Amino acid sequence: MIATTDKMCLGLPDMTDKEPDIIVSKLLNNEIEGALILDSEKVGEVSVKVAKILAPKREKLKLLPELDEVQKMAAECTECGWCNRVCPNSKPMMEAVVAARDGDFSGFEKLYLNDVCYSCGRCEQECERELPLMSMLAKVGEKLAKTEKFNIRAGRGPVQDVEIRRVGAPIVLGDIPGVIAIVGCSNYPDGGKEVAEMAKEFLERNYIVVATGCGAMSIGEYLDEEGKTLYEQYTGDFDARGLLNIGSCVSNAHISGACIKIANIFAKKPLEGNFEEIADYILNRVGACGIAWGAYSQKAAAIATGVNRWGIPVVVGPHGSKYRRLYLGRTDKKENWKIKDMRTGKIMDGEPAPEHLVYAAENMGEAIVMTAKLCIRPTDTGKGRQIKLNHYIDLYKRYYGRLPPDIHLFVRNEKDIPITYKKDVKEILEEVGWEPREIPQEPSLMGMDGD
Repeated sequence: MIATTDKMCLGLPDMTDKEPDIIVSKLLNNEIEGALILDSEKVGEVSVKVAKILAPKREKLKLLPELDEVQKMAAECTECGWCNRVCPNSKPMMEAVVAARDGDFSGFEKLYLNDVCYSCGRCEQECERELPLMSMLAKVGEKLAKTEKFNIRAGRGPVQDVEIRRVGAPIVLGDIPGVIAIVGCSNYPDGGKEVAEMAKEFLERNYIVVATGCGAMSIGEYLDEEGKTLYEQYTGDFDARGLLNIGSCVSNAHISGACIKIANIFAKKPLEGNFEEIADYILNRVGACGIAWGAYSQKAAAIATGVNRWGIPVVVGPHGSKYRRLYLGRTDKKENWKIKDMRTGKIMDGEPAPEHLVYAAENMGEAIVMTAKLCIRPTDTGKGRQIKLNHYIDLYKRYYGRLPPDIHLFVRNEKDIPITYKKDVKEILEEVGWEPREIPQEPSLMGMDGD
Protein backbone atom coordinates (compact mmCIF):
# COMPACT_ATOMS: atom_id res chain seq x y z
CA MET A 1 0.00 0.00 0.00
CA ILE A 2 1.35 3.41 -0.97
CA ALA A 3 -0.42 6.47 0.43
CA THR A 4 0.18 9.72 -1.43
CA THR A 5 -1.49 12.38 0.71
CA ASP A 6 -1.24 13.46 4.33
CA LYS A 7 -5.05 13.76 4.33
CA MET A 8 -5.25 9.95 4.35
CA CYS A 9 -1.93 8.38 5.29
CA LEU A 10 -3.52 5.30 6.94
CA GLY A 11 -0.95 5.27 9.76
CA LEU A 12 1.80 4.23 7.33
CA PRO A 13 5.40 5.31 7.97
CA ASP A 14 6.49 8.45 6.15
CA MET A 15 9.15 7.35 3.65
CA THR A 16 9.16 10.53 1.59
CA ASP A 17 12.80 11.33 2.41
CA LYS A 18 14.10 7.79 1.78
CA GLU A 19 15.73 6.65 -1.45
CA PRO A 20 13.36 4.80 -3.83
CA ASP A 21 15.44 1.58 -3.74
CA ILE A 22 15.36 1.53 0.06
CA ILE A 23 11.57 1.92 0.05
CA VAL A 24 11.23 -0.86 -2.54
CA SER A 25 13.43 -3.15 -0.49
CA LYS A 26 11.46 -2.55 2.71
CA LEU A 27 8.14 -3.18 0.94
CA LEU A 28 9.27 -6.40 -0.76
CA ASN A 29 10.89 -7.77 2.40
CA ASN A 30 7.72 -7.08 4.40
CA GLU A 31 9.61 -4.80 6.76
CA ILE A 32 6.74 -2.33 6.38
CA GLU A 33 3.12 -2.92 5.31
CA GLY A 34 3.14 0.17 3.19
CA ALA A 35 4.55 3.65 2.86
CA LEU A 36 3.46 7.27 2.87
CA ILE A 37 5.24 9.05 -0.01
CA LEU A 38 4.41 12.71 -0.60
CA ASP A 39 6.75 13.12 -3.58
CA SER A 40 4.75 12.28 -6.72
CA GLU A 41 7.79 11.41 -8.85
CA LYS A 42 9.09 9.07 -6.16
CA VAL A 43 5.64 7.46 -5.94
CA GLY A 44 5.80 6.68 -9.66
CA GLU A 45 9.30 5.21 -9.45
CA VAL A 46 8.61 3.05 -6.38
CA SER A 47 5.24 1.74 -7.58
CA VAL A 48 6.58 0.72 -11.00
CA LYS A 49 9.62 -1.05 -9.52
CA VAL A 50 7.53 -2.94 -6.98
CA ALA A 51 4.95 -3.90 -9.61
CA LYS A 52 7.59 -5.29 -11.97
CA ILE A 53 9.16 -7.46 -9.28
CA LEU A 54 5.82 -8.76 -8.00
CA ALA A 55 4.34 -9.41 -11.47
CA PRO A 56 5.60 -13.04 -11.79
CA LYS A 57 4.25 -13.91 -8.35
CA ARG A 58 0.89 -12.28 -9.06
CA GLU A 59 0.45 -14.32 -12.22
CA LYS A 60 0.40 -17.46 -10.10
CA LEU A 61 -2.24 -16.10 -7.75
CA LYS A 62 -5.79 -17.18 -8.39
CA LEU A 63 -8.30 -14.55 -7.28
CA LEU A 64 -11.46 -16.42 -8.29
CA PRO A 65 -12.32 -20.08 -7.76
CA GLU A 66 -12.89 -22.39 -10.72
CA LEU A 67 -16.45 -23.44 -11.51
CA ASP A 68 -15.95 -26.92 -10.04
CA GLU A 69 -14.74 -25.24 -6.85
CA VAL A 70 -17.82 -23.01 -6.85
CA GLN A 71 -19.92 -26.17 -7.03
CA LYS A 72 -18.03 -27.77 -4.13
CA MET A 73 -18.35 -24.65 -1.98
CA ALA A 74 -22.07 -24.43 -2.80
CA ALA A 75 -22.46 -27.97 -1.40
CA GLU A 76 -21.51 -26.58 2.02
CA CYS A 77 -24.60 -24.32 2.10
CA THR A 78 -26.91 -25.16 5.02
CA GLU A 79 -29.84 -23.26 3.48
CA CYS A 80 -30.17 -21.11 6.58
CA GLY A 81 -31.57 -18.28 4.45
CA TRP A 82 -29.60 -15.47 6.05
CA CYS A 83 -28.17 -14.36 2.70
CA ASN A 84 -31.69 -13.71 1.42
CA ARG A 85 -32.82 -12.01 4.62
CA VAL A 86 -29.99 -9.47 4.70
CA CYS A 87 -30.11 -8.67 0.96
CA PRO A 88 -31.35 -5.07 0.62
CA ASN A 89 -33.25 -6.07 -2.52
CA SER A 90 -34.39 -9.51 -1.26
CA LYS A 91 -32.71 -11.34 -4.12
CA PRO A 92 -32.59 -15.18 -4.15
CA MET A 93 -28.91 -15.72 -3.35
CA MET A 94 -29.58 -18.89 -1.38
CA GLU A 95 -31.53 -20.41 -4.28
CA ALA A 96 -28.65 -19.56 -6.65
CA VAL A 97 -26.17 -21.29 -4.32
CA VAL A 98 -28.38 -24.38 -3.92
CA ALA A 99 -28.76 -24.67 -7.71
CA ALA A 100 -24.97 -24.29 -8.20
CA ARG A 101 -24.53 -27.26 -5.88
CA ASP A 102 -26.01 -29.38 -8.69
CA GLY A 103 -24.02 -27.64 -11.42
CA ASP A 104 -26.79 -25.23 -12.39
CA PHE A 105 -25.30 -21.72 -12.48
CA SER A 106 -28.30 -19.99 -14.06
CA GLY A 107 -29.33 -18.49 -10.71
CA PHE A 108 -25.96 -16.78 -10.37
CA GLU A 109 -26.17 -15.61 -14.00
CA LYS A 110 -29.54 -13.94 -13.42
CA LEU A 111 -28.14 -12.15 -10.38
CA TYR A 112 -25.12 -11.00 -12.35
CA LEU A 113 -26.87 -9.67 -15.43
CA ASN A 114 -28.11 -6.06 -15.52
CA ASP A 115 -26.72 -5.35 -12.04
CA VAL A 116 -29.56 -7.25 -10.34
CA CYS A 117 -27.01 -8.00 -7.60
CA TYR A 118 -24.77 -4.99 -7.12
CA SER A 119 -22.27 -6.87 -4.91
CA CYS A 120 -22.71 -5.07 -1.61
CA GLY A 121 -21.44 -8.22 0.15
CA ARG A 122 -23.97 -8.33 3.00
CA CYS A 123 -24.85 -11.95 2.18
CA GLU A 124 -21.20 -12.97 2.35
CA GLN A 125 -20.79 -11.13 5.64
CA GLU A 126 -23.67 -13.06 7.22
CA CYS A 127 -22.93 -16.52 5.77
CA GLU A 128 -22.45 -18.97 8.65
CA ARG A 129 -20.30 -21.18 6.41
CA GLU A 130 -18.18 -18.16 5.38
CA LEU A 131 -18.70 -18.90 1.70
CA PRO A 132 -17.07 -16.32 -0.64
CA LEU A 133 -20.40 -15.58 -2.30
CA MET A 134 -19.18 -12.51 -4.18
CA SER A 135 -16.26 -14.43 -5.65
CA MET A 136 -18.57 -17.28 -6.61
CA LEU A 137 -20.91 -14.82 -8.33
CA ALA A 138 -18.00 -13.08 -10.07
CA LYS A 139 -16.65 -16.39 -11.40
CA VAL A 140 -19.98 -17.37 -12.91
CA GLY A 141 -20.34 -13.90 -14.39
CA GLU A 142 -16.73 -13.84 -15.67
CA LYS A 143 -17.64 -15.28 -19.07
CA LEU A 144 -20.59 -12.92 -19.40
CA ALA A 145 -18.41 -9.94 -18.53
CA LYS A 146 -15.81 -10.85 -21.14
CA THR A 147 -18.39 -11.21 -23.92
CA GLU A 148 -20.61 -8.30 -22.92
CA LYS A 149 -20.47 -5.42 -25.38
CA PHE A 150 -22.62 -2.32 -25.61
CA ASN A 151 -22.56 1.18 -27.00
CA ILE A 152 -22.97 4.31 -24.93
CA ARG A 153 -23.09 7.90 -26.11
CA ALA A 154 -20.18 9.92 -24.71
CA GLY A 155 -20.94 12.37 -21.92
CA ARG A 156 -21.63 15.64 -23.69
CA GLY A 157 -21.65 18.20 -20.87
CA PRO A 158 -24.05 21.17 -20.65
CA VAL A 159 -27.04 21.81 -22.89
CA GLN A 160 -26.16 24.67 -25.21
CA ASP A 161 -28.03 27.99 -25.36
CA VAL A 162 -28.96 27.44 -29.00
CA GLU A 163 -30.67 24.16 -28.04
CA ILE A 164 -32.65 25.91 -25.31
CA ARG A 165 -33.86 28.55 -27.78
CA ARG A 166 -35.19 25.80 -30.03
CA VAL A 167 -37.17 23.86 -27.42
CA GLY A 168 -37.87 26.42 -24.65
CA ALA A 169 -41.34 27.32 -25.95
CA PRO A 170 -42.51 23.72 -26.66
CA ILE A 171 -41.43 22.66 -23.15
CA VAL A 172 -43.11 25.60 -21.36
CA LEU A 173 -46.30 25.36 -23.43
CA GLY A 174 -46.47 21.56 -23.09
CA ASP A 175 -46.02 20.51 -26.75
CA ILE A 176 -42.94 18.59 -25.61
CA PRO A 177 -44.51 16.78 -22.62
CA GLY A 178 -41.43 16.94 -20.41
CA VAL A 179 -37.74 16.57 -19.72
CA ILE A 180 -36.96 13.35 -17.82
CA ALA A 181 -33.63 13.20 -15.98
CA ILE A 182 -32.45 9.68 -15.10
CA VAL A 183 -29.83 9.97 -12.36
CA GLY A 184 -28.74 8.18 -9.19
CA CYS A 185 -26.82 5.07 -8.20
CA SER A 186 -26.86 1.46 -9.43
CA ASN A 187 -28.57 -0.14 -6.44
CA TYR A 188 -31.71 -0.77 -8.46
CA PRO A 189 -34.67 -2.66 -6.98
CA ASP A 190 -34.64 -5.18 -9.83
CA GLY A 191 -31.60 -4.46 -12.00
CA GLY A 192 -30.62 -1.80 -14.50
CA LYS A 193 -32.94 -3.08 -17.21
CA GLU A 194 -35.81 -1.19 -15.59
CA VAL A 195 -33.93 2.10 -15.98
CA ALA A 196 -33.59 1.52 -19.73
CA GLU A 197 -37.23 0.46 -20.00
CA MET A 198 -38.33 3.67 -18.30
CA ALA A 199 -36.14 5.71 -20.64
CA LYS A 200 -37.59 3.92 -23.66
CA GLU A 201 -41.15 4.50 -22.48
CA PHE A 202 -40.68 8.25 -22.32
CA LEU A 203 -38.63 8.46 -25.52
CA GLU A 204 -41.44 6.72 -27.41
CA ARG A 205 -43.80 9.40 -26.07
CA ASN A 206 -41.71 12.36 -27.33
CA TYR A 207 -40.20 13.35 -24.00
CA ILE A 208 -36.59 14.52 -23.81
CA VAL A 209 -34.54 12.06 -21.74
CA VAL A 210 -31.24 13.10 -20.19
CA ALA A 211 -29.08 10.76 -18.11
CA THR A 212 -25.92 10.85 -16.01
CA GLY A 213 -23.59 8.42 -14.24
CA CYS A 214 -24.84 4.91 -13.50
CA GLY A 215 -28.20 5.65 -15.11
CA ALA A 216 -26.55 6.56 -18.41
CA MET A 217 -24.45 3.38 -18.30
CA SER A 218 -27.40 1.14 -17.46
CA ILE A 219 -29.30 2.54 -20.44
CA GLY A 220 -26.31 1.60 -22.64
CA GLU A 221 -26.33 -2.00 -21.36
CA TYR A 222 -29.88 -2.57 -22.55
CA LEU A 223 -30.18 -4.25 -25.96
CA ASP A 224 -33.34 -4.72 -28.01
CA GLU A 225 -34.24 -7.75 -30.14
CA GLU A 226 -31.88 -6.54 -32.88
CA GLY A 227 -29.00 -6.09 -30.43
CA LYS A 228 -29.14 -2.29 -30.49
CA THR A 229 -28.95 0.08 -27.53
CA LEU A 230 -31.26 3.05 -27.03
CA TYR A 231 -28.36 5.33 -27.89
CA GLU A 232 -28.32 3.81 -31.36
CA GLN A 233 -32.08 4.14 -31.78
CA TYR A 234 -32.61 7.71 -30.64
CA THR A 235 -30.94 10.99 -31.51
CA GLY A 236 -28.61 12.76 -29.09
CA ASP A 237 -30.28 16.15 -29.62
CA PHE A 238 -31.92 18.08 -26.77
CA ASP A 239 -35.29 17.77 -28.43
CA ALA A 240 -38.34 15.50 -28.47
CA ARG A 241 -37.30 11.81 -28.56
CA GLY A 242 -33.73 12.83 -27.77
CA LEU A 243 -31.55 10.71 -25.45
CA LEU A 244 -28.58 12.57 -23.99
CA ASN A 245 -25.74 11.31 -21.81
CA ILE A 246 -24.88 14.50 -19.96
CA GLY A 247 -21.83 12.92 -18.29
CA SER A 248 -20.78 11.61 -14.87
CA CYS A 249 -22.78 12.03 -11.66
CA VAL A 250 -21.32 15.47 -11.05
CA SER A 251 -22.83 16.52 -14.39
CA ASN A 252 -26.26 16.58 -12.73
CA ALA A 253 -25.71 20.31 -12.34
CA HIS A 254 -26.00 20.66 -16.11
CA ILE A 255 -29.55 19.26 -15.97
CA SER A 256 -30.82 21.83 -13.48
CA GLY A 257 -28.71 24.30 -15.45
CA ALA A 258 -30.79 23.57 -18.56
CA CYS A 259 -33.98 24.45 -16.63
CA ILE A 260 -32.37 27.66 -15.40
CA LYS A 261 -31.39 28.50 -18.97
CA ILE A 262 -35.01 28.11 -20.08
CA ALA A 263 -36.02 30.75 -17.53
CA ASN A 264 -33.12 33.00 -18.51
CA ILE A 265 -33.17 32.63 -22.31
CA PHE A 266 -36.83 31.98 -23.07
CA ALA A 267 -38.41 34.14 -20.35
CA LYS A 268 -35.62 36.76 -19.99
CA LYS A 269 -35.34 36.16 -16.25
CA PRO A 270 -32.11 37.75 -14.96
CA LEU A 271 -29.72 35.30 -13.28
CA GLU A 272 -27.87 37.45 -10.75
CA GLY A 273 -29.43 37.48 -7.27
CA ASN A 274 -32.65 36.01 -8.63
CA PHE A 275 -32.89 32.47 -7.26
CA GLU A 276 -36.48 32.76 -6.02
CA GLU A 277 -37.98 34.07 -9.25
CA ILE A 278 -36.21 31.47 -11.42
CA ALA A 279 -37.17 28.58 -9.09
CA ASP A 280 -40.76 29.84 -9.13
CA TYR A 281 -40.68 29.93 -12.93
CA ILE A 282 -39.31 26.37 -13.20
CA LEU A 283 -41.83 25.02 -10.66
CA ASN A 284 -44.82 26.50 -12.50
CA ARG A 285 -43.72 26.33 -16.13
CA VAL A 286 -40.93 23.84 -16.91
CA GLY A 287 -42.15 20.24 -17.14
CA ALA A 288 -39.02 18.56 -15.81
CA CYS A 289 -38.84 15.55 -13.49
CA GLY A 290 -35.95 13.46 -12.17
CA ILE A 291 -35.91 9.68 -11.69
CA ALA A 292 -33.34 8.39 -9.19
CA TRP A 293 -34.06 4.67 -9.27
CA GLY A 294 -31.08 3.41 -7.28
CA ALA A 295 -30.46 3.99 -3.58
CA TYR A 296 -28.51 7.09 -2.77
CA SER A 297 -25.46 7.97 -0.84
CA GLN A 298 -26.19 10.87 1.52
CA LYS A 299 -24.35 13.13 -0.90
CA ALA A 300 -26.57 12.10 -3.78
CA ALA A 301 -29.69 12.49 -1.62
CA ALA A 302 -28.61 16.08 -1.09
CA ILE A 303 -28.46 16.48 -4.88
CA ALA A 304 -32.15 15.53 -5.13
CA THR A 305 -33.00 18.10 -2.47
CA GLY A 306 -30.90 20.61 -4.38
CA VAL A 307 -32.93 20.25 -7.57
CA ASN A 308 -36.10 20.42 -5.48
CA ARG A 309 -35.05 23.94 -4.50
CA TRP A 310 -35.12 24.82 -8.19
CA GLY A 311 -38.69 23.55 -8.45
CA ILE A 312 -37.86 20.19 -10.05
CA PRO A 313 -39.64 17.10 -8.61
CA VAL A 314 -37.82 13.78 -8.22
CA VAL A 315 -39.18 10.22 -8.17
CA VAL A 316 -36.96 7.85 -6.20
CA GLY A 317 -36.97 4.06 -5.97
CA PRO A 318 -38.22 2.15 -2.92
CA HIS A 319 -34.84 2.55 -1.19
CA GLY A 320 -35.24 6.32 -1.31
CA SER A 321 -37.81 6.20 1.49
CA LYS A 322 -35.08 5.10 3.91
CA TYR A 323 -33.68 8.62 3.88
CA ARG A 324 -36.95 9.94 5.36
CA ARG A 325 -36.86 12.92 3.04
CA LEU A 326 -40.09 12.85 1.06
CA TYR A 327 -41.81 16.09 0.08
CA LEU A 328 -45.42 15.11 -0.57
CA GLY A 329 -48.31 17.35 -1.57
CA ARG A 330 -51.85 17.28 -0.18
CA THR A 331 -54.50 17.05 -2.88
CA ASP A 332 -57.15 16.88 -0.17
CA LYS A 333 -56.39 20.49 0.81
CA LYS A 334 -57.63 22.60 -2.07
CA GLU A 335 -56.43 25.78 -0.43
CA ASN A 336 -52.84 24.57 -0.78
CA TRP A 337 -53.07 24.87 -4.56
CA LYS A 338 -53.97 28.57 -4.74
CA ILE A 339 -51.85 30.41 -7.25
CA LYS A 340 -51.26 34.02 -8.23
CA ASP A 341 -51.52 35.38 -11.75
CA MET A 342 -48.67 37.88 -11.97
CA ARG A 343 -50.34 39.58 -14.96
CA THR A 344 -53.50 40.50 -13.06
CA GLY A 345 -52.43 40.10 -9.42
CA LYS A 346 -55.43 37.83 -8.90
CA ILE A 347 -55.29 34.85 -6.51
CA MET A 348 -56.84 31.88 -8.30
CA ASP A 349 -57.70 28.23 -7.77
CA GLY A 350 -54.74 26.18 -8.96
CA GLU A 351 -53.95 22.49 -9.31
CA PRO A 352 -51.45 19.98 -7.88
CA ALA A 353 -48.97 20.57 -10.69
CA PRO A 354 -46.53 19.28 -9.67
CA GLU A 355 -48.17 17.39 -6.82
CA HIS A 356 -44.95 16.25 -5.05
CA LEU A 357 -41.29 17.22 -4.96
CA VAL A 358 -39.81 13.94 -3.67
CA TYR A 359 -41.89 10.79 -4.11
CA ALA A 360 -40.83 7.17 -3.47
CA ALA A 361 -42.30 4.65 -5.93
CA GLU A 362 -42.56 0.97 -5.01
CA ASN A 363 -42.10 -0.36 -8.54
CA MET A 364 -41.27 0.66 -12.10
CA GLY A 365 -44.88 1.04 -13.19
CA GLU A 366 -45.69 3.39 -10.34
CA ALA A 367 -42.56 5.42 -11.11
CA ILE A 368 -43.47 5.80 -14.79
CA VAL A 369 -47.03 6.90 -14.02
CA MET A 370 -45.94 9.37 -11.34
CA THR A 371 -43.20 10.83 -13.53
CA ALA A 372 -45.66 11.55 -16.34
CA LYS A 373 -47.99 13.16 -13.82
CA LEU A 374 -45.25 15.32 -12.28
CA CYS A 375 -44.49 16.88 -15.68
CA ILE A 376 -47.88 18.65 -15.72
CA ARG A 377 -47.56 22.45 -15.25
CA PRO A 378 -50.06 25.35 -14.89
CA THR A 379 -48.82 27.03 -18.10
CA ASP A 380 -49.66 24.10 -20.38
CA THR A 381 -51.69 25.22 -23.40
CA GLY A 382 -54.88 23.34 -24.17
CA LYS A 383 -52.99 21.24 -26.72
CA GLY A 384 -50.06 20.71 -24.35
CA ARG A 385 -52.35 19.64 -21.49
CA GLN A 386 -54.13 17.21 -23.79
CA ILE A 387 -50.79 15.63 -24.69
CA LYS A 388 -49.70 15.31 -21.05
CA LEU A 389 -53.04 14.00 -19.82
CA ASN A 390 -53.18 11.51 -22.68
CA HIS A 391 -49.84 10.06 -21.53
CA TYR A 392 -50.89 10.10 -17.86
CA ILE A 393 -54.21 8.37 -18.55
CA ASP A 394 -52.70 5.86 -20.98
CA LEU A 395 -49.94 4.86 -18.56
CA TYR A 396 -52.31 4.73 -15.57
CA LYS A 397 -54.64 2.41 -17.49
CA ARG A 398 -51.73 0.18 -18.49
CA TYR A 399 -50.36 -0.27 -14.96
CA TYR A 400 -53.53 0.08 -12.85
CA GLY A 401 -56.24 -1.06 -15.27
CA ARG A 402 -58.45 2.04 -14.93
CA LEU A 403 -58.55 5.79 -15.39
CA PRO A 404 -56.71 7.86 -12.77
CA PRO A 405 -59.16 8.86 -10.02
CA ASP A 406 -57.64 12.33 -9.73
CA ILE A 407 -57.91 13.24 -13.41
CA HIS A 408 -60.49 15.96 -12.63
CA LEU A 409 -57.84 17.92 -10.73
CA PHE A 410 -55.89 18.53 -13.94
CA VAL A 411 -58.75 19.39 -16.31
CA ARG A 412 -59.12 23.18 -16.37
CA ASN A 413 -61.70 23.26 -19.17
CA GLU A 414 -62.99 20.86 -21.79
CA LYS A 415 -60.19 21.77 -24.20
CA ASP A 416 -57.77 19.95 -21.85
CA ILE A 417 -59.50 16.58 -22.25
CA PRO A 418 -57.66 14.16 -24.58
CA ILE A 419 -59.89 13.28 -27.54
CA THR A 420 -59.17 9.55 -27.13
CA TYR A 421 -60.55 9.52 -23.59
CA LYS A 422 -63.12 12.32 -23.84
CA LYS A 423 -66.21 10.22 -23.09
CA ASP A 424 -64.64 8.41 -20.12
CA VAL A 425 -63.15 11.57 -18.62
CA LYS A 426 -66.42 13.48 -18.95
CA GLU A 427 -68.19 10.77 -16.98
CA ILE A 428 -65.68 11.18 -14.14
CA LEU A 429 -66.05 14.97 -14.25
CA GLU A 430 -69.82 14.66 -13.94
CA GLU A 431 -69.52 12.24 -11.03
CA VAL A 432 -67.30 14.59 -8.98
CA GLY A 433 -69.22 17.76 -9.85
CA TRP A 434 -66.32 19.31 -11.76
CA GLU A 435 -66.54 22.92 -12.92
CA PRO A 436 -64.19 24.68 -15.35
CA ARG A 437 -61.75 27.16 -13.88
CA GLU A 438 -59.77 30.12 -15.05
CA ILE A 439 -56.25 29.55 -16.39
CA PRO A 440 -53.55 31.91 -15.06
CA GLN A 441 -51.57 33.72 -17.75
CA GLU A 442 -48.43 33.97 -15.60
CA PRO A 443 -48.75 31.55 -12.65
CA SER A 444 -46.58 32.16 -9.60
CA LEU A 445 -46.32 31.42 -5.89
CA MET A 446 -44.41 34.64 -5.24
CA GLY A 447 -46.20 37.38 -3.36
CA MET A 448 -48.79 35.01 -1.88
CA ASP A 449 -50.04 35.65 1.66
CA GLY A 450 -47.54 34.27 4.16
CA ASP A 451 -44.82 33.97 1.49
